[in-house]
Amino acid sequence: MTTPQTAKMPTSAVMKTYGRADLSFVRGDGCWLITDDGERYLDCASGIAVNTLGHSHPGLIAALRDQAGKLWHTSNLYRIPGQERVADKLVSLTGLDQVYFCNSGAEANESAVKMARRAAYENGQPDRTTILCATGSFHGRTLGMLAATDKPANRTGFGPMPDGFDHVPFGNLNELRAALGPHVAAVMIEPVQGEGGARDAHDDYLRGVREAADEFGALVIADEVQSGIGRTGTLFAYQTSGIRPDIIAMAKGLGGGFPVGAVIASAAVGNAMTPGTHGSTFAGNPLAMAVAEVILDEVTAPGFLEDVRRRADIMRGMLAEIAARHPAIVAEIRGRGFLCGVRLDDSLPAGDVVAALREVKILTVPAGENTVRFLPPLIISEDEIRLAVESFDTVLGTMVPPQAQEQDGR
Repeated sequence: MTTPQTAKMPTSAVMKTYGRADLSFVRGDGCWLITDDGERYLDCASGIAVNTLGHSHPGLIAALRDQAGKLWHTSNLYRIPGQERVADKLVSLTGLDQVYFCNSGAEANESAVKMARRAAYENGQPDRTTILCATGSFHGRTLGMLAATDKPANRTGFGPMPDGFDHVPFGNLNELRAALGPHVAAVMIEPVQGEGGARDAHDDYLRGVREAADEFGALVIADEVQSGIGRTGTLFAYQTSGIRPDIIAMAKGLGGGFPVGAVIASAAVGNAMTPGTHGSTFAGNPLAMAVAEVILDEVTAPGFLEDVRRRADIMRGMLAEIAARHPAIVAEIRGRGFLCGVRLDDSLPAGDVVAALREVKILTVPAGENTVRFLPPLIISEDEIRLAVESFDTVLGTMVPPQAQEQDGR
C-alpha cells in the first residue's frame, strides 16, 4: 500500500490543535485554491462545508466591502437591521418563529440545548433537562457539546463532562423510545451526520423521531450545522422528511466563510428566552449579516437548489461507478447531495487517501468510520466534478491494499 510522505513542517507558534498539511493558500477563485507559487487545488472540502458559493464570490465581496465601509459592530444592545432581514428570511423559509444569532456551529448547538432546557423550565417542567443524542454524532468542541458528541476520544483529558446528555443508537427508533421519558427535554439529531461519516438519518427515521418526541413531550433539535444551507440539495436536510423541528441549529454554510451561526426556534421555545438568559458579544454583527443575506438570497434563488441536486447526483453516480470498479476498497457511498462520503475498507485508512488526493491537488476531508468526504462548493461544475472523481479513481488504483489485489482482479 502506498502511503504518501508528509514533508516536515516548519516550526510555528500556532497551537497544534489540528493535524495541518504543509500547505497554505493565498488566493481563491470559484472552486479553486491557489498557493503562493501559483499551484491550483480543486477544493472539494470547502473549509469543511463552509464555502457555499466557493471563493471570491463577487456578491459576497461586494456586500462585505459595502458594509465594512459603513459599520462593523454595535453590539446587540441595539437593533441591527441586517439581523432583522436575515431573521425574516429564515423564518419564512422554515415556518418557525424566532432567530438567535451566534458565531459558530458549537455555539449554535450549545444555544439550542439551553433553549430546550429553558423552555421546559418555563413550561413548569424543570426536571426535563436530558438531551438525547445519537451514536456517531458530532455537535462541537465546547465542553457541553463534547458531552453531546459521541466521540469518547475527543473527551480524553477534558473531564468531567457536563451531565444531562445520553446517547441512543443512530437510526434505532425502539432504542430512542425506550430512552424517552419525563426527564428528556429534547432529542438532538443530525439529519445527515457529517463528522460521523456522512451517515444519512433517512426521512422515515426523522418522522419517527418527531412522532416519538411528541408522544413523550420532548422537543426536537435538528443540528444542521454541516447539512444546512443547501449542502444536501434542500435548504435544510430535514425538509425532505416533512417534519418540522422545534429548534434548528446552523452555521458553516450560512456565512460562506465569514463566522456566523444561527438558531431558529418555535415561538414556544423562543419566548422562554428573555433578556439576560443568553447572549454573545459579536453575534450577528453587521458584517456577518451582510454576508449571510447574500448567501440566503443566492441559495434560495429559483433553480439554484434544483441544480445542486442535479450536479450532486452526477457526482454520486460517478462515485458509485468507481465503487463498482474497486469493490475491495470502497465499502459504501454515503450521505446526501454534496455532503457525500465514500466509506473505505478498514485496511485502507481514509487519511491516506485524503493525503494522496492532496498530492494530485484535490482537497477532501476524512470523517468517522473510515470515510472520505467530498464537500465541494455548491457551485462546482460538471467538469470539475469529473476531474475530482477521475482523480479519486486514479488514486484508489495506486493504493490497493495487498490483501485486496487478488479480490480486485489486479
